[in-house]
Formats: sequence, structure tokens, C-alpha cells
Amino acid sequence: MASAVTQSDSGGKVKKDLAVRLKTFYGDVRSEMKKVTVPSWKEVQGTTGVVLVTVAIFGVFFYIVDKILLWAVDAIIVHFSR
Repeated sequence: MASAVTQSDSGGKVKKDLAVRLKTFYGDVRSEMKKVTVPSWKEVQGTTGVVLVTVAIFGVFFYIVDKILLWAVDAIIVHFSR
């Protein structure tokens, strides 16, 4: 097996060998993946409902804001075009 230290850079920090870094990364990924849980069907339905309602509320909000700004810009254009 290759040594863990191959060379040092100008800052004096030690670089690890690529194989050692990849093995460490793979081990970290496996460790984190063991912590992952799959949501239940009820949780998926609940969060989907929340997202749909939120999108609808923001859609209505931005529609109203757009209409107000359109009215304001039109009023300004009409006022200054006389």
C-alpha cells in the first residue's frame, strides 16, 4: 500500500495520497447513508399538500401584486403622457 503522505505543498500542509482520501470519503459516505431515512407515504402526502397550498398562496399573492404594479405603471404613463 502507498504511504499516506506523498508530498507537502508550499504552505507546509501535508497532502494525503489519493487512494487514502478516496477510501476515507467512501467510508464517510457509507456512514452518512446509514443515517438516511425514507419518509413514509403519509409524510410524503402531507409535505406535498403543504407545498401545493404554499405555491397556490404565493401564486395568488404575486398575481395581485402584479396587477397592482401594472395599474400603477399604467397610471404613471398616462399621467406623464398628457
